[in-house]
Amino acid sequence: MANQSTVTDFLLMGFSDDHDMQILYFVVFLFIYLIALTGNFLLIFAVILNHQLHTPMCFFLMNLSFSDICFISTTVPKAMATSLTNNKVISFVGCAAQVFSVFTFAGSELTLLTIMAYDRYVAICHPLQYTLTMNWDACLQMAAASWISNLVYALLHTTIIFRLNFCKFHQIEQFFCDVPQLQKISCSDTRINQILILVVGITVGSFCSGFIFISYGYIFSAVLKIPSVQGRYKAFSTCTPHLVVFSLYLSSGMFAYMRPQNLSSHTLDLLSALLYTVLPPLLNPLIYSFRNKDIQDAVWRMLRKVKVEVIFCFKWFWEVGLG
Repeated sequence: MANQSTVTDFLLMGFSDDHDMQILYFVVFLFIYLIALTGNFLLIFAVILNHQLHTPMCFFLMNLSFSDICFISTTVPKAMATSLTNNKVISFVGCAAQVFSVFTFAGSELTLLTIMAYDRYVAICHPLQYTLTMNWDACLQMAAASWISNLVYALLHTTIIFRLNFCKFHQIEQFFCDVPQLQKISCSDTRINQILILVVGITVGSFCSGFIFISYGYIFSAVLKIPSVQGRYKAFSTCTPHLVVFSLYLSSGMFAYMRPQNLSSHTLDLLSALLYTVLPPLLNPLIYSFRNKDIQDAVWRMLRKVKVEVIFCFKWFWEVGLG
């Protein structure tokens, strides 16, 4: 049995060994990555540049977009490089960094969505206390608590995972360093790791899910009491995107980590990993933009301003060139 210190790298087996298919995967990943980056950066800049969006909800939404950018950048660029160069090697340190980043940003996604549910609960169920409860000091403290707790949580799990021994079999049947795959190739007893991840995952997931669903129970009860149809529609339009994003994230995460072992296969493992690492960062900005008119207007105003600036620059260069 070789100690983990003798393992200097791992092999990410990815999707296919066929060169043509690897090029196709590179193009698909590049397309997805650019859309995700564009959508999340547009949302961040729209919030920063539009004073009307300087609200607690948009502040947490901006944190969520930042987390999404980091989350998808943890896995997709390496998968693109592997597909393009056919170099499947990832260093031991690089693998540990991926595991740490995945735990950090996956956890921040969940905690930020929970905080956003609390924000909606206070705004709709206790509107007179909203400015007092959701003041900027409280928002900054909640955001800081989310990031710090997830960094500690990620460090704990990464340390536990990489204290395992890895023998000669260091091929990871995934496009990134995924914890279930690392446990499969370890020659140590991983039962304690599996139990710890399961217990912590179920505890944290149950708390966040329960908190969100209870909050929305009160929210929908309060919304249905609003007399005007327009008022109910506005309230639902601010809540629906958040509930859709949370449901998408929760279902994809449960499918990835809690499906029965008899449903595990190479194809399903790849699909489940794509669902919880790529799909939420890709769809989150689209869902929030489509369902929130204020964000839509801010994005379109920003794009029109950029268009005007670009046209002005081209016109200036053209005139200078002719001159």
